[in-house]
Amino acid sequence: MDTFESATDGRRRRRRHSAEFKAQVVAACRRPGVSIAGVALEHRLNANLVRRWVVEAERGQGIALTATRNPQADASPAPEAGFVPIALQRPGMSGPTQEIAMELRRGATLVKVSWPVTAAAQCAAWLSQLLR
Repeated sequence: MDTFESATDGRRRRRRHSAEFKAQVVAACRRPGVSIAGVALEHRLNANLVRRWVVEAERGQGIALTATRNPQADASPAPEAGFVPIALQRPGMSGPTQEIAMELRRGATLVKVSWPVTAAAQCAAWLSQLLR
């Protein structure tokens, strides 16, 4: 992470990020299928801060995107422990399966759950209760 802190009295201070680092993070946010929150987690940053950098870059306020374009960074795969984008079908389209399939892992335990698409509301309610 390209940051610098001044901690002379032992208290935590605000981090200052270089323009190159900001441009790298904004460029990562602009890759297709990547969420700002996922990029923020990957770089251990607050998602609101990263969103502000993206907006500033779109308005041309201080973050130059072309200065640090790195083709290797744009082609790198998404992190394993971060956000995983998935393709969703549009409503009304029939796919190869008509069920919702989930795999839930907690430690060494793996639970596979499948629900019919027609009971999607019940699946969402069950999942929200489980994730509380």
